[in-house]
Amino acid sequence: MILTRLGCTLKNGLDKTRGVDFLAPLLLRLYLVPVFWVAANNKWNPFDADSSLENTINWFANPDWGLGLPFPELMAYLAWGAEYFGAIALLLGLAVRWMAIPLMITMVVAAVTVHWQNGWQAIHDGMSAFPSDNLDGAMDRLEKARSILQEHGNYDWLAETGSFVVLNNGIEFAATYFVMLLTLFFIGAGKYLSLDYWIVHQCRQNRGD
Repeated sequence: MILTRLGCTLKNGLDKTRGVDFLAPLLLRLYLVPVFWVAANNKWNPFDADSSLENTINWFANPDWGLGLPFPELMAYLAWGAEYFGAIALLLGLAVRWMAIPLMITMVVAAVTVHWQNGWQAIHDGMSAFPSDNLDGAMDRLEKARSILQEHGNYDWLAETGSFVVLNNGIEFAATYFVMLLTLFFIGAGKYLSLDYWIVHQCRQNRGD
């Protein structure tokens, strides 16, 4: 009985945090905005006359040094559009559940076509629970590179703002973004600080709900 009352008391205390539960979807949205905005503009910045989607199209098309995808031009525009307009929608909190769908598809395509063969890790890490098959070789090369830089370069200056790592380019980031988007798909943009909330609020007022 005492444990039951204690459990109920703790639950009631947790329930009081519901008043600020809009912070969770807001922070998810704000985290993902620069991720997709930068990804889109790296593909094509429509406000930069020197920018073009051609490099992305060629990468999607080429089976030798690229992805060898079918309909590469269409795929490139779809990927760019999902990321570009998705970032804007996430920032405004507008049609977030709908925009999560093409963004999730983009993450699945990226994971399968670009990252899958590299395993889980984005960066080689010997402490990871899911190390890559070539982890030992990557760590040997990293240690060799460090020793060369320590012997022939100003290593303290080179590593002043961060340690050297070996990129693995696994599915870790794509999978993480997918999970975040899936969460937004189910919970929506959140209350108060999203256009979705105020649109639904206005619709309910018009219906007299």
